[in-house]
Amino acid sequence: MASLTVSRLRFENWRNFRSVDVQVPRRVFLVGPNAAGKSNFLDIMRFLHDIVSIGGGLQEAVRRRGGVSMLRCLAARQSSDIAIEVTIGSEDDRAEWQYELAFSHDPNSKDRRPLVKSERVSHRGQIILSRPTSEDEKDRELLTQTHLEQVNANRQFREIAEFFASIRYLHIVPQLVREPDRVSTNKGIRYDPYGSDFLDRMAQTSTKKRAAWLKRINEALKVAVPQLSELELYPDTRGKWHLRAKYQHWRPHGAWQEENAFSDGTLRLLGLLWALLDGNGPLLLEEPELSLNAAVVRQIPQMFNRVQRRSKRQIFVSTHSPDLLADEGIGMNEVLILVPGAEGTSVRSAGDLSTVRDLVEGGIGLGEAVRPHAAPAHPEQLRVFGDYS
Repeated sequence: MASLTVSRLRFENWRNFRSVDVQVPRRVFLVGPNAAGKSNFLDIMRFLHDIVSIGGGLQEAVRRRGGVSMLRCLAARQSSDIAIEVTIGSEDDRAEWQYELAFSHDPNSKDRRPLVKSERVSHRGQIILSRPTSEDEKDRELLTQTHLEQVNANRQFREIAEFFASIRYLHIVPQLVREPDRVSTNKGIRYDPYGSDFLDRMAQTSTKKRAAWLKRINEALKVAVPQLSELELYPDTRGKWHLRAKYQHWRPHGAWQEENAFSDGTLRLLGLLWALLDGNGPLLLEEPELSLNAAVVRQIPQMFNRVQRRSKRQIFVSTHSPDLLADEGIGMNEVLILVPGAEGTSVRSAGDLSTVRDLVEGGIGLGEAVRPHAAPAHPEQLRVFGDYS
């Protein structure tokens, strides 16, 4: 399962996308202006993860996102079902599996709950599930659940469910790592991608593996964080876990600082390094360049590359940073550009846009070539803010 990746994504009427159909490489950089839909694109993968990983399956995954009406694209026309199609494969067979799901709200329910309109699974071209079935037609309550989320129904394609369950999303909020007790929503959450349970998850890793990973992370942090020499995780007298680092300075033995004194950049980089080591399924990252020096940001694609050589892991990254895209090893097919429009956001490979392709062929770096596509149309108009005369 570790070698499986998403090779194609097709979806309709999902948030600000009316219709998208894109080929997906092993490493994906999402570029576009604010509110173009980069987070919404990643959320399709999170949604599939939630269906198979949280109690309540489809119903709870939709409820957490505000209901069907909040998910449906405002530009939806006659066909208003929300539809997702994912092609999954390996290097040997890029289209080994296909999973398709379409749903809408139940017109007969007061709470407008989601109802499966169709669910379809194919394996190497052979259909092994097609809903609604005759049983679904007899009992419409069956359509409140996907077969994907049911262990007694997904036996023939459980590999897909396990693949979706392996998806990880990370967007560390440093303040949540420093002060997790102030976040009431942390209670009962098994995995918080924003970091309120980050130290606990580190502690739950086996002692041997944790020590090896912290050693590797420590070596990397010493390059990016001046004077940092040691890193360790330990429990206090109440059993609460803390991360601390030793910094070299005028004291002979240096000084220890706990996570509440770490900079935003240190915590974000630490979280990124841990996430790259933790797991083999697709990794979804939001703007990993935040709070980091440009010289560090430029090394991130090579970090991805080395991790992928070892684990074959697929990585999706949203970014606004030309520095992140400055690496010469990034291909134009790895950059997906989100273009907002009156009929919803479209998604194009950078190599399909002549404006980008011509610049790159003319010697301009890919990061600079796509920079205009990450900016709003008229940012200079912000200059007038505060002028009330």
